[in-house]
Amino acid sequence: MANSLAGALEIVVRSDPGLVRGQNEDSVLANADQGLAILADGMGGYNAGEVASGMATTLLSTGLKAAFKATAGYEKDRLTGQPFALACLVDQIAVVNTAIYRASESQSQLGGMGTTLVAAVFCDDRVFVAHVGDSRLYRLRGEEFVALTRDHSLLQEQLDSGLISAEEARYSTNRNLVTRAVGIDPEVDAEIHAHRVVPGDIYLLCSDGLYDMVDEADIQHALDMHGANLEVTARELIQMANDNGGDDNISLIVVKIRREFPAARRGWAKLWSWFRQGR
Repeated sequence: MANSLAGALEIVVRSDPGLVRGQNEDSVLANADQGLAILADGMGGYNAGEVASGMATTLLSTGLKAAFKATAGYEKDRLTGQPFALACLVDQIAVVNTAIYRASESQSQLGGMGTTLVAAVFCDDRVFVAHVGDSRLYRLRGEEFVALTRDHSLLQEQLDSGLISAEEARYSTNRNLVTRAVGIDPEVDAEIHAHRVVPGDIYLLCSDGLYDMVDEADIQHALDMHGANLEVTARELIQMANDNGGDDNISLIVVKIRREFPAARRGWAKLWSWFRQGR
């Protein structure tokens, strides 16, 4: 994966405690050469959320790197026909969930800790996305700005069932009640998707400390205005959240697609096909 991704991705990572919280319970990790971006928003008692989110990003990145070293993310699973990256995300998030759950059960000061999680694996001109909870992944493509994840939250369920309107949701007291989290239960149900990427795309992974404070239209505007300089983009988004109150920790990862990154095996496949036809 590393060779095909050289120069393909530009990534900037930022995390800020905000103006209200005494500590930062978010954790972010990204590596452009390995095509990984992982963001977690922890929850729990004193320091426990910070422990959970840190475990999530560290263990997941370590597990994914080891797995992809042995098997490329684009390789097809013989049973399902799905790319290995999809099954790998499910398996590794399950490992992370077990580790956090067991730590929570065995250490009283960590009791009840858990974390949201959104992870992106860039491979073979695609992004493989996994998420649990209400941390999000957005994509800006041209003038289209869309969320590629759907919150696992009570608020989202109320919206989906028509109990409240989008306008009412802006002021709901249920904004931060998640219905899924990593480490809370013995098993976790991570939602997994795959999307094609094209050069020029900008992807934004973020915690609710950003999108709760900044309207999506303003997030899009910042990405549009400063997309040529991701450092400025990231600083601007953090500043906007703090200017609007900074009620929570604010974390984000901005990824820009600089060029295509097809898997190297395609060229060999074409050559082999040509060779066989020539015979």
